[in-house]
Amino acid sequence: MEKIKHPKETFTATHEVDTGEIIDDNHGLKRHLSNRKVQLIAIGGSIGTAMFVSIGTSLNSGGPGSLLLAYGLYSCVLALVNNSMAEMAVFMPVNASFIRHAAVWVDDAWGFMAGWNFFFYEAILIPFEISAFNLVIKYWSDDVPVGAICAACIVSYGLINVAAVRYYGEAEFWLSWGKLLLMGIVFSFTFVTMVGGNPTHDAYGFRYWNNPGAFAEYITTGTMGRFEGFLKALWGASFALVGPEYMAMVAGEAKLPRITLKRAFKSVYIRFGIFFIGGALCTGIVIPYNDKTLLKNLGSSTGAASPYVIAMQNMGVAGLPSLVNALLLTSIYSAGNAYCYCATRTLHGLAHDGHAPQFLKKCTKQGVPIYCLGITMVFPLLSLLQLSNGSNQVLTWLVNIVTAGGVIDYIVICTTYLFFYRACKAQGVNRRELPYYGYFQPWSTVFALCWMICIVTCYGYATFLPGSWNVGTFFTYYAMVFLAILTFSGWKIFKRTKFIKPLEADLVWDRPAIERYELTTLDKDIGFWNEMLLIVGIKRSKVEEAEGSPENL
Repeated sequence: MEKIKHPKETFTATHEVDTGEIIDDNHGLKRHLSNRKVQLIAIGGSIGTAMFVSIGTSLNSGGPGSLLLAYGLYSCVLALVNNSMAEMAVFMPVNASFIRHAAVWVDDAWGFMAGWNFFFYEAILIPFEISAFNLVIKYWSDDVPVGAICAACIVSYGLINVAAVRYYGEAEFWLSWGKLLLMGIVFSFTFVTMVGGNPTHDAYGFRYWNNPGAFAEYITTGTMGRFEGFLKALWGASFALVGPEYMAMVAGEAKLPRITLKRAFKSVYIRFGIFFIGGALCTGIVIPYNDKTLLKNLGSSTGAASPYVIAMQNMGVAGLPSLVNALLLTSIYSAGNAYCYCATRTLHGLAHDGHAPQFLKKCTKQGVPIYCLGITMVFPLLSLLQLSNGSNQVLTWLVNIVTAGGVIDYIVICTTYLFFYRACKAQGVNRRELPYYGYFQPWSTVFALCWMICIVTCYGYATFLPGSWNVGTFFTYYAMVFLAILTFSGWKIFKRTKFIKPLEADLVWDRPAIERYELTTLDKDIGFWNEMLLIVGIKRSKVEEAEGSPENL
């Protein structure tokens, strides 16, 4: 064992015999997520139920034009958030990344609020995904043992997450391929059928943009109603589109983080352009916003509510709806698995910053925060509410409460970046020399911050319309906002914290430990496709011939 001195603490370094990895100042976590795993987590980690099922609600409320416009605009703004998050995470790739950045660079109370907001946001979504899993299975049969399915999901999530992080990464790697296959199927289905490749040989093209129309009316009529339809689609986009925060959460366990994370964050832009905007376009092509089956299944969260499944059934395409729903199950399962991981790592990061009980810092030899995982696995038990009457309404209410939590995450990221930018400028740090340089700063972040504040403020505007006031609905929309204000102000008053001045911001922090790891690890960057060649059985000598043998590097 070797003791490593750090300006703030003393840490223990241990040598990983199988990889040659030196672990120091990583709070017991292990950097075992390779390039291919991080890349697939970046691409598939945020493609969930909303892109295949919940998107139908946005289509019905706003029409295909509003849906495409809302998803396009929100993708562009989220790309600006990603630009900010990437610069910070690649520069300082620590565990519970953006949460701990907030505590060190903005205010300890800001980090406290960010951490607990993200933890509850992730943990409460786990039972929702398990419930969605059960409901999709009912597409084939109503005689499904709900309790058994819930138990199987809970146990499997626990087993995957209690193993070393490399196994979590492996599970997400293959599950993400299922999501990519599903996206490829629905994209191909849309193109082939719209040009006439369907049982009726009807080349319908963009027919539904003309009849019933591109923009639907919502709440009121006329121009105002169409604008409200766009806003409803925008709120739907704010729930469906995620990404930067999930990439930040793997920063503390990624191999060669300044290489792998940089590539992964860059791939996020491609995902926004192809999957989210492309998905919104396809949804508006295959089905009209006033389809009777769509209206009947709105809010059911079942496989039968998917616009693509409805379109396939309308056209008489046999077999494909079952395949889509089968792949949808992998997407739902993967989302729940990711929520377990993120909630666990968030709680672990909170403990190390003194924002949660210290016993939660305990990790197993495999680098798993075992007590954090134990607490997180209590939340999936809420899925057992399905065994009683009215359970779906309870879970829907819980999810509606935490929806604003995702937007608050982006407000945290943007605010933290502005403090980080100010500190770099004050301390003479040339940002162009950082591992990742974010362009158009700080104004792009200021724009994104203002946008997100408007979203979270106006999210529940319908509650304030004449005759629409309801205390329960108002609480549903703004509970997370009130929780954020309460946790921030409460911790700030209790601990008497202060906003960190630019010259006092710690821009060194974990850099010595990260740089030591980069200099001592035997892990080498052989590239994504070479890693894929190793998986499919290409001889190692061929990879080493292309990249150079790791033993000789």
